[in-house]
Amino acid sequence: MADLATYALTAIGLVFFVAGTAGLIRFPDTFSRLHALTKADNLGLGFIVMGIGFQTERWSQLAVLLLIWALALLAAGTVAQLVARAALTTGKDE
Repeated sequence: MADLATYALTAIGLVFFVAGTAGLIRFPDTFSRLHALTKADNLGLGFIVMGIGFQTERWSQLAVLLLIWALALLAAGTVAQLVARAALTTGKDE
């Protein structure tokens, strides 16, 4: 049962990663691209962490996975803010 949950959650996470990549390629301006990429990738990573969490043997391993996800959430938000501010300041928001 745990293997099935791992496969399903990891597949859902990969779908979100593909959707974020499609948004990065297809959307017209920097701000739309950033929004699609950060939202979809953060959600995709969350599903992958949940899927891998079913395979952990100890709570400490699950805690490390959740810490990695939390740091990725903080990093993605910070980087998106910096890129959006640079695009707004330079006027290169295409």
